Amino acid sequence: MDVKPINIKPVNVKGIRNISIGTIILLIVAISFSSFTFTVEEVNQATVTRFGEVRKIVVDEITPQLQKELSQNSKFKKVKIVEGKGLFFKMPFVDTVTKYNSRLLTYDTDPREVTSKDKKKLILDNNAQWQITNPLLFKITMGNETNAHTRLDDIMFSKMNEKIGQTEAHVLIADKAYTNKMLEEIVKDVNESLSGFGMSVLDIRIKRTDLPVENNQNIYNRMKTEREQKAKEYRSEGKEEAQKIKSDADKQAKILEAKAYSTSETIRGEGDASATKIYNEAYNEDPEFYEFYKTLQTYKSTLKDKTKIIIDSDSPFAKHLFGN
Repeated sequence: MDVKPINIKPVNVKGIRNISIGTIILLIVAISFSSFTFTVEEVNQATVTRFGEVRKIVVDEITPQLQKELSQNSKFKKVKIVEGKGLFFKMPFVDTVTKYNSRLLTYDTDPREVTSKDKKKLILDNNAQWQITNPLLFKITMGNETNAHTRLDDIMFSKMNEKIGQTEAHVLIADKAYTNKMLEEIVKDVNESLSGFGMSVLDIRIKRTDLPVENNQNIYNRMKTEREQKAKEYRSEGKEEAQKIKSDADKQAKILEAKAYSTSETIRGEGDASATKIYNEAYNEDPEFYEFYKTLQTYKSTLKDKTKIIIDSDSPFAKHLFGN
């Protein structure tokens, strides 16, 4: 077996050492830079705390309300307010940066039972749009969004319960204009209660208004009773109207019958008068013939098939029978 020699190139130890030193320097610079700086994104605002005391806040906009809130407390007069986003400097190892959301936040409450002015129980499901307006006060009083939601929930429910207790249930459900005005007043009252917490509510909306589950059967029974009462009213009104129509029809029928009878009697009387007149005229023209005709009419109406009569031969009735 042939063994081939292996060529081993010498390692440039000095080059490796130079690369390692450069990498370490870069790492040291990067670590130092990150220790001396911090970044505030577009959706955030921040507080810078040194030894437990807030020294700087970074906000979207320096508003008169923010300046007023900080100037009212002597402890906050030395706090520096910085406006904007991007890269900022801090003291390494002694400064602590806390970031807070600067966007509009939504708090969706759990459905709760409230009582209206007319003692009707309702289940309200609502939400609130709120915002952190002063990160310094928010950090000191709330600390985080979870605590803020708890405080907001207590205050908002208290104010809503108070306003709804002054409102009739049907107004709350049906009158949107009134409800919107009521919610605007609640927003104002809630913000007054949140003064000093570094947060404010922009809008409160009622998503859904329901009735308690235990009220469903009672509501159904009441609706059923109301419908039955209404049906009875309709039936009673229908019978009354039917009776009126029947009475009027009977009245009209009697009137028609009376008119018809009167007309028929008049016609019959006129016919009888005409017949009597004709008979009289015929009798005057030929009394014997008239008598003969009347006798024949009497025979026709009296003598039927197989009729037996016993009369005297001298009777006027038998005059024409026997040829007398």
